[in-house]
Amino acid sequence: MAHDHALQDSDPRPNEEAPRVEEAHDRGRAAARAERTERAERPQPATKPPAEEREPSVAPSKKPSFREQLRRHPCITAAALLLVLAGIIVGVVWWLHARQVESTDDAFIDTRVVPISAQLSGMIVDVPITDNQLLEEGAVLLRVDDRDYRAALAQAKAQLDQATATIDNLNAQIDAQQARIEQAQKQVAQTEAALKFAEEEDARAQDLVKKGAGTVQNAQQTASSLRQQQAAYAGAKANELAAEKEIAVLRTQQRVAVGQLEQAQAAEDLAKANLSRTTITAPTAGRATKITAAKGAYAQPGQTLLMFVPRDVWVTANYKETQLTAMHPGQPVDIAVDAYPGRTFAGHVDSIQAGSGAAFALLPPENATGNYVKVVQRVPVKIVFDPPPDVYLGPGMSVVPSVRVR
Repeated sequence: MAHDHALQDSDPRPNEEAPRVEEAHDRGRAAARAERTERAERPQPATKPPAEEREPSVAPSKKPSFREQLRRHPCITAAALLLVLAGIIVGVVWWLHARQVESTDDAFIDTRVVPISAQLSGMIVDVPITDNQLLEEGAVLLRVDDRDYRAALAQAKAQLDQATATIDNLNAQIDAQQARIEQAQKQVAQTEAALKFAEEEDARAQDLVKKGAGTVQNAQQTASSLRQQQAAYAGAKANELAAEKEIAVLRTQQRVAVGQLEQAQAAEDLAKANLSRTTITAPTAGRATKITAAKGAYAQPGQTLLMFVPRDVWVTANYKETQLTAMHPGQPVDIAVDAYPGRTFAGHVDSIQAGSGAAFALLPPENATGNYVKVVQRVPVKIVFDPPPDVYLGPGMSVVPSVRVR
């Protein structure tokens, strides 16, 4: 070995290659350091524990099937089946109910609002009501100064009394004249009988004179008596005729007086009506609203002084024309009012308007011009409450009626 070391020391080539080997070693170390730095900068995976620290590997088990899972959890399965069955039942019930009911949210409370206006002119002296006050039929709404109308009524009554007195006077005159006519008729009958006897006496006397059995003087006396009876009969007939003409005049005056009486009666009725119009009353039970009348203001005929909302209200529901197939008057209705959630009021269909709402609009559509686009029309349906509701309902309030059509 000493010999080998001696040979290595005496060989000049290793000395020449030593720098090259060291250079190679330096390059290797630099590459190793660069590789370590690059590894340090990379995200390192989780280090696995040593083989002796890891649990022994277990083969993955097979996933149970859906049927096996249902068998393992019978309660959950039963609950799920019950939920599905309940959903199906609810869906069927809803469908059966929905096909039997027609409802719409285009509906509102409706009534015939009455504008209360003055029928004559005058100063307003009393307004005993206030806004939105509930009133019964006949309640006083306001009063107009009635002094002029009371005076007009008194004058009409005086004219009526005068016409009545005239009628009574003429009736009395007609009764008296009728008595005179009856007396004249009796006098005519009496003179007629006397005239007939005088004619018979004159005829007998003239016959005796012709036969020579009577005297001329007697014949002259009977002739004179006959002429007297003829004059008396003519006077009685003239008196009867005059009495009848007088009663005709009285009856003409009576007819004129009756006309004056009727005119006076009409004037009194008009005065009474005007006097009654000075007190304006409620036409029916309801509420007074939008009161513009005030004490001391001057009312003119036709001037609106307040609005009166009757208590009798109903529902106007604008159904689509496609919802009216099975709808007819008398069908029951459930009415839900937005102002009273949770409550339902009973009613029934009263009538269906003869035409859509557009047909009665201020400016109805003219489908014969321009391009036509078909739109489902709505038809107003009147629904009345059955019985009347015990809550406040005013015109314009929103409701949702549901009509049971089947």
